[in-house]
Amino acid sequence: MPIRFELLTRRHDRREFTSGVPALDDWFQKRATQDQRRHVAQVFVALDELGIVGFYSLSMFTLALESLPDELAHKLPRYEAIPAALIGRLACHERARGSGIGDLLVADAVKRVLAAAKSVAAYAVIVDAKDERGRRFYESHGFISLPSRPNRLFLLTETAAAGLQAAAEAKEGE
Repeated sequence: MPIRFELLTRRHDRREFTSGVPALDDWFQKRATQDQRRHVAQVFVALDELGIVGFYSLSMFTLALESLPDELAHKLPRYEAIPAALIGRLACHERARGSGIGDLLVADAVKRVLAAAKSVAAYAVIVDAKDERGRRFYESHGFISLPSRPNRLFLLTETAAAGLQAAAEAKEGE
């Protein structure tokens, strides 16, 4: 059965979800729907035939101009805050480790941000890696560490859009 993505609702059973990261599991099991109700985050789940295999959250975000690398910051207007989108939390179920679910979660999140960016400006997609392994994972998807905070990474939406376009064209050529 292929993976499908849905907005988290009460009908999704989160009790058995375990990623191996207690803080992520606790948030997902106990507070994710509260964050949705409060309009702090939208949470999306990846489902397979056994249930939830992964999740991520999306929120709007602002990036301080001075936090960007100088070569990007000097090209932007001198606004105090630059609009962005945040992939706040992302986790895969332990049973899916090494299956590529994390890649699918990132791809789905970026596609949703790009779709939203047609209506609400977003200069970049931001992630906060929990550790070195997480940082390497996001770097493998083209995210770049911010100079002042190495575990906060960004991907320009224009770079993401170009990557999706290239992937679509390559798929058409097959």
